[in-house]
Amino acid sequence: MQEFDINDRKKLYNPPKNSHKGQNGKLLIIGGSELFHSASLWALKVASRIVDMVFYSSIPQNNEIVLRAKEEFRDGIVVPRGKIEDYINEADCILIGPGLPRKVGQEVGDDDTKELTEKLIKKYQGKKWVIDGGSLQVLSPEILMLLREPILTPHIKEFELLKLKIKNEKLKMTIQNLKLEKQVKLFAKEFKCVILLKGQIDIICSSKKCIKVPGGNAGMTKGGTGDVLAGLVASLYCKNDAFLAACAGSYINKKAGESLFKKVGYFFNASDLADAIPQVMKKLLA
Repeated sequence: MQEFDINDRKKLYNPPKNSHKGQNGKLLIIGGSELFHSASLWALKVASRIVDMVFYSSIPQNNEIVLRAKEEFRDGIVVPRGKIEDYINEADCILIGPGLPRKVGQEVGDDDTKELTEKLIKKYQGKKWVIDGGSLQVLSPEILMLLREPILTPHIKEFELLKLKIKNEKLKMTIQNLKLEKQVKLFAKEFKCVILLKGQIDIICSSKKCIKVPGGNAGMTKGGTGDVLAGLVASLYCKNDAFLAACAGSYINKKAGESLFKKVGYFFNASDLADAIPQVMKKLLA
Protein backbone atom coordinates (compact mmCIF):
# COMPACT_ATOMS: atom_id res chain seq x y z
CA MET A 1 0.00 0.00 0.00
CA GLN A 2 1.43 3.36 -1.02
CA GLU A 3 1.92 6.31 1.31
CA PHE A 4 0.40 9.77 0.82
CA ASP A 5 2.10 11.55 -2.06
CA ILE A 6 3.22 14.95 -0.81
CA ASN A 7 2.79 16.27 -4.37
CA ASP A 8 -0.96 15.79 -3.97
CA ARG A 9 -0.90 18.91 -1.81
CA LYS A 10 -1.02 20.81 -5.11
CA LYS A 11 -4.51 19.43 -5.67
CA LEU A 12 -5.85 20.89 -2.42
CA TYR A 13 -8.13 23.89 -2.64
CA ASN A 14 -6.34 27.11 -1.73
CA PRO A 15 -8.53 30.21 -1.25
CA PRO A 16 -8.17 32.60 -4.22
CA LYS A 17 -6.93 36.09 -3.39
CA ASN A 18 -10.10 37.65 -4.79
CA SER A 19 -12.53 35.34 -2.99
CA HIS A 20 -15.39 36.60 -0.84
CA LYS A 21 -16.78 35.48 2.50
CA GLY A 22 -18.56 32.17 2.17
CA GLN A 23 -16.79 31.02 -1.01
CA ASN A 24 -14.12 29.04 0.83
CA GLY A 25 -16.30 26.53 2.58
CA LYS A 26 -19.31 26.30 4.89
CA LEU A 27 -19.36 23.48 7.43
CA LEU A 28 -22.17 22.34 9.73
CA ILE A 29 -21.05 20.52 12.90
CA ILE A 30 -23.63 18.47 14.80
CA GLY A 31 -22.24 17.02 18.02
CA GLY A 32 -21.62 17.30 21.72
CA SER A 33 -23.43 16.14 24.84
CA GLU A 34 -23.24 16.66 28.59
CA LEU A 35 -21.04 13.57 28.93
CA PHE A 36 -18.76 14.34 25.96
CA HIS A 37 -18.62 18.05 26.55
CA SER A 38 -15.54 19.14 24.62
CA ALA A 39 -15.49 16.86 21.57
CA SER A 40 -17.51 19.04 19.22
CA LEU A 41 -15.70 22.14 20.51
CA TRP A 42 -12.34 20.74 19.36
CA ALA A 43 -13.79 20.02 15.92
CA LEU A 44 -15.16 23.56 15.87
CA LYS A 45 -11.83 25.07 16.92
CA VAL A 46 -9.91 23.66 13.98
CA ALA A 47 -12.74 24.13 11.46
CA SER A 48 -13.16 27.82 12.28
CA ARG A 49 -9.59 28.38 11.13
CA ILE A 50 -10.00 26.68 7.76
CA VAL A 51 -13.45 27.34 6.29
CA ASP A 52 -15.24 30.66 5.93
CA MET A 53 -18.32 29.73 7.91
CA VAL A 54 -19.10 27.15 10.59
CA PHE A 55 -22.65 26.40 11.64
CA TYR A 56 -22.41 24.79 15.08
CA SER A 57 -25.20 22.81 16.71
CA SER A 58 -24.83 21.20 20.10
CA ILE A 59 -26.67 20.95 23.39
CA PRO A 60 -27.68 24.29 24.95
CA GLN A 61 -24.75 24.27 27.40
CA ASN A 62 -22.18 23.93 24.61
CA ASN A 63 -23.96 26.47 22.44
CA GLU A 64 -23.67 28.97 25.30
CA ILE A 65 -19.91 28.30 25.61
CA VAL A 66 -19.43 29.00 21.91
CA LEU A 67 -21.49 32.17 22.08
CA ARG A 68 -19.18 33.40 24.86
CA ALA A 69 -16.08 32.47 22.86
CA LYS A 70 -16.80 34.50 19.76
CA GLU A 71 -13.17 35.58 19.42
CA GLU A 72 -12.48 32.19 17.82
CA PHE A 73 -15.85 31.96 16.14
CA ARG A 74 -16.45 35.25 14.40
CA ASP A 75 -17.54 33.76 11.10
CA GLY A 76 -20.08 31.31 12.40
CA ILE A 77 -23.59 30.75 13.63
CA VAL A 78 -24.71 28.81 16.69
CA VAL A 79 -27.69 26.70 15.66
CA PRO A 80 -30.25 25.29 18.13
CA ARG A 81 -30.86 21.58 17.58
CA GLY A 82 -34.38 22.26 16.42
CA LYS A 83 -33.09 24.53 13.63
CA ILE A 84 -30.43 22.17 12.16
CA GLU A 85 -32.30 21.54 8.92
CA ASP A 86 -32.50 25.28 8.21
CA TYR A 87 -28.72 25.26 7.69
CA ILE A 88 -28.04 21.88 6.08
CA ASN A 89 -28.81 23.04 2.56
CA GLU A 90 -26.46 26.01 2.91
CA ALA A 91 -23.54 23.93 4.20
CA ASP A 92 -21.01 22.41 1.81
CA CYS A 93 -20.38 19.55 4.24
CA ILE A 94 -21.88 18.17 7.45
CA LEU A 95 -19.84 16.67 10.27
CA ILE A 96 -22.02 14.63 12.58
CA GLY A 97 -21.11 12.63 15.65
CA PRO A 98 -18.22 14.13 17.65
CA GLY A 99 -19.37 13.95 21.25
CA LEU A 100 -22.87 12.65 20.53
CA PRO A 101 -24.00 10.00 23.05
CA ARG A 102 -22.74 6.56 22.07
CA LYS A 103 -25.69 4.43 23.13
CA VAL A 104 -29.00 4.05 21.31
CA GLY A 105 -31.72 5.56 23.45
CA GLN A 106 -29.67 8.39 24.93
CA GLU A 107 -31.48 11.54 23.97
CA VAL A 108 -30.06 14.22 21.69
CA GLY A 109 -32.64 16.96 21.89
CA ASP A 110 -35.83 15.23 20.78
CA ASP A 111 -34.00 12.29 19.16
CA ASP A 112 -31.41 9.72 20.12
CA THR A 113 -28.14 9.63 18.20
CA LYS A 114 -29.08 6.81 15.83
CA GLU A 115 -32.48 8.33 15.07
CA LEU A 116 -31.05 11.80 14.48
CA THR A 117 -28.16 10.57 12.31
CA GLU A 118 -30.16 8.24 10.09
CA LYS A 119 -33.09 10.65 9.78
CA LEU A 120 -30.81 13.40 8.46
CA ILE A 121 -28.85 11.08 6.17
CA LYS A 122 -32.04 9.77 4.57
CA LYS A 123 -33.42 13.26 4.06
CA TYR A 124 -30.22 14.87 2.76
CA GLN A 125 -28.62 12.18 0.63
CA GLY A 126 -27.03 14.61 -1.81
CA LYS A 127 -24.88 16.37 0.80
CA LYS A 128 -21.27 15.68 1.72
CA TRP A 129 -21.11 13.86 5.08
CA VAL A 130 -18.32 13.12 7.55
CA ILE A 131 -19.46 10.63 10.18
CA ASP A 132 -17.56 10.38 13.46
CA GLY A 133 -17.85 9.41 17.10
CA GLY A 134 -21.32 8.66 18.45
CA SER A 135 -22.99 8.64 15.04
CA LEU A 136 -20.39 6.23 13.70
CA GLN A 137 -20.95 3.85 16.59
CA VAL A 138 -24.71 3.51 16.20
CA LEU A 139 -25.53 3.73 12.49
CA SER A 140 -26.28 0.77 10.23
CA PRO A 141 -23.59 0.41 7.51
CA GLU A 142 -26.18 -0.12 4.79
CA ILE A 143 -27.44 3.45 5.12
CA LEU A 144 -24.08 4.68 3.84
CA MET A 145 -25.03 3.52 0.36
CA LEU A 146 -27.61 6.31 0.17
CA LEU A 147 -24.87 8.93 0.25
CA ARG A 148 -22.37 10.42 -2.16
CA GLU A 149 -19.05 9.09 -0.85
CA PRO A 150 -19.33 9.82 2.88
CA ILE A 151 -16.15 9.88 4.96
CA LEU A 152 -15.97 7.71 8.06
CA THR A 153 -13.31 8.33 10.73
CA PRO A 154 -13.24 5.25 13.00
CA HIS A 155 -10.57 4.00 15.33
CA ILE A 156 -10.08 0.23 15.37
CA LYS A 157 -12.83 -0.51 17.94
CA GLU A 158 -15.35 1.59 16.00
CA PHE A 159 -14.42 -0.22 12.82
CA GLU A 160 -15.06 -3.53 14.59
CA LEU A 161 -18.53 -2.28 15.54
CA LEU A 162 -19.26 -1.29 11.95
CA LYS A 163 -18.31 -4.75 10.68
CA LEU A 164 -20.50 -6.48 13.27
CA LYS A 165 -23.55 -4.50 12.11
CA ILE A 166 -23.33 -5.62 8.46
CA LYS A 167 -26.60 -7.38 7.65
CA ASN A 168 -25.24 -9.52 4.83
CA GLU A 169 -23.76 -12.45 6.76
CA LYS A 170 -21.69 -13.68 3.81
CA LEU A 171 -20.13 -10.28 3.31
CA LYS A 172 -19.57 -9.91 7.05
CA MET A 173 -17.68 -13.22 7.21
CA THR A 174 -15.68 -12.41 4.10
CA ILE A 175 -14.51 -9.10 5.54
CA GLN A 176 -13.74 -10.58 8.95
CA ASN A 177 -11.47 -13.21 7.42
CA LEU A 178 -9.25 -10.70 5.63
CA LYS A 179 -6.19 -8.86 6.88
CA LEU A 180 -6.94 -5.41 8.24
CA GLU A 181 -5.90 -3.39 5.18
CA LYS A 182 -8.04 -5.57 2.91
CA GLN A 183 -10.95 -5.35 5.36
CA VAL A 184 -10.92 -1.56 5.08
CA LYS A 185 -10.61 -1.72 1.31
CA LEU A 186 -13.53 -4.14 0.87
CA PHE A 187 -15.76 -2.29 3.34
CA ALA A 188 -15.14 1.00 1.50
CA LYS A 189 -15.88 -0.66 -1.83
CA GLU A 190 -19.06 -2.41 -0.72
CA PHE A 191 -20.53 0.59 1.09
CA LYS A 192 -19.27 3.23 -1.36
CA CYS A 193 -17.55 5.34 1.26
CA VAL A 194 -14.13 6.62 2.25
CA ILE A 195 -12.72 5.22 5.48
CA LEU A 196 -9.99 6.89 7.49
CA LEU A 197 -9.00 4.20 9.98
CA LYS A 198 -7.07 5.97 12.71
CA GLY A 199 -4.00 4.37 14.24
CA GLN A 200 -0.25 4.47 14.50
CA ILE A 201 -0.45 4.11 10.74
CA ASP A 202 -3.68 5.54 9.33
CA ILE A 203 -5.30 3.51 6.55
CA ILE A 204 -7.43 5.46 4.09
CA CYS A 205 -9.50 3.66 1.47
CA SER A 206 -12.10 4.66 -1.09
CA SER A 207 -13.97 2.26 -3.35
CA LYS A 208 -11.08 2.54 -5.84
CA LYS A 209 -7.80 3.05 -3.97
CA CYS A 210 -6.03 2.92 -0.62
CA ILE A 211 -3.06 4.63 0.97
CA LYS A 212 -1.40 4.60 4.37
CA VAL A 213 -0.16 7.55 6.40
CA PRO A 214 2.49 6.75 9.03
CA GLY A 215 3.76 9.21 11.60
CA GLY A 216 2.49 11.02 14.63
CA ASN A 217 3.42 9.95 18.15
CA ALA A 218 1.98 8.75 21.45
CA GLY A 219 1.01 12.29 22.42
CA MET A 220 -1.82 11.94 19.91
CA THR A 221 -3.56 9.24 21.95
CA LYS A 222 -5.03 11.90 24.23
CA GLY A 223 -8.76 12.53 24.27
CA GLY A 224 -9.98 14.98 21.69
CA THR A 225 -7.29 14.49 19.06
CA GLY A 226 -9.69 12.38 17.00
CA ASP A 227 -12.26 15.18 17.16
CA VAL A 228 -9.65 17.62 15.89
CA LEU A 229 -8.98 15.26 12.98
CA ALA A 230 -12.70 14.96 12.21
CA GLY A 231 -13.05 18.75 12.12
CA LEU A 232 -10.00 19.03 9.88
CA VAL A 233 -11.17 16.38 7.41
CA ALA A 234 -14.69 17.83 7.24
CA SER A 235 -13.27 21.30 6.62
CA LEU A 236 -11.14 20.00 3.76
CA TYR A 237 -14.07 18.03 2.33
CA CYS A 238 -16.01 21.30 1.90
CA LYS A 239 -13.85 22.23 -1.11
CA ASN A 240 -12.04 18.98 -2.06
CA ASP A 241 -13.01 15.46 -3.05
CA ALA A 242 -13.54 12.91 -0.29
CA PHE A 243 -10.42 10.78 -0.74
CA LEU A 244 -8.08 13.76 -0.97
CA ALA A 245 -9.71 15.39 2.06
CA ALA A 246 -9.27 12.22 4.15
CA CYS A 247 -5.68 11.60 3.02
CA ALA A 248 -4.55 15.20 3.42
CA GLY A 249 -6.35 15.51 6.75
CA SER A 250 -4.56 12.45 8.09
CA TYR A 251 -1.20 13.70 6.84
CA ILE A 252 -1.63 17.23 8.20
CA ASN A 253 -2.86 15.95 11.57
CA LYS A 254 0.16 13.68 12.01
CA LYS A 255 2.59 16.37 10.92
CA ALA A 256 1.04 18.75 13.46
CA GLY A 257 1.58 16.14 16.17
CA GLU A 258 5.18 15.68 15.08
CA SER A 259 5.83 19.44 15.16
CA LEU A 260 4.50 19.58 18.73
CA PHE A 261 6.68 16.65 19.76
CA LYS A 262 9.76 18.59 18.67
CA LYS A 263 8.74 21.42 21.01
CA VAL A 264 7.24 19.72 24.05
CA GLY A 265 7.61 15.95 23.62
CA TYR A 266 4.45 14.00 24.39
CA PHE A 267 3.13 16.78 26.61
CA PHE A 268 0.47 18.41 24.44
CA ASN A 269 -3.30 18.17 24.21
CA ALA A 270 -6.07 18.40 21.61
CA SER A 271 -6.21 22.19 21.79
CA ASP A 272 -2.46 22.37 21.13
CA LEU A 273 -2.96 20.09 18.12
CA ALA A 274 -5.70 22.33 16.72
CA ASP A 275 -3.40 25.32 17.14
CA ALA A 276 -0.54 23.58 15.30
CA ILE A 277 -2.59 22.55 12.26
CA PRO A 278 -2.74 26.01 10.58
CA GLN A 279 1.07 26.23 10.74
CA VAL A 280 1.42 22.87 9.01
CA MET A 281 -1.16 23.85 6.39
CA LYS A 282 0.66 27.10 5.65
CA LYS A 283 3.84 25.16 4.86
CA LEU A 284 1.96 22.49 2.90
CA LEU A 285 0.05 24.93 0.72
CA ALA A 286 2.89 27.42 0.20
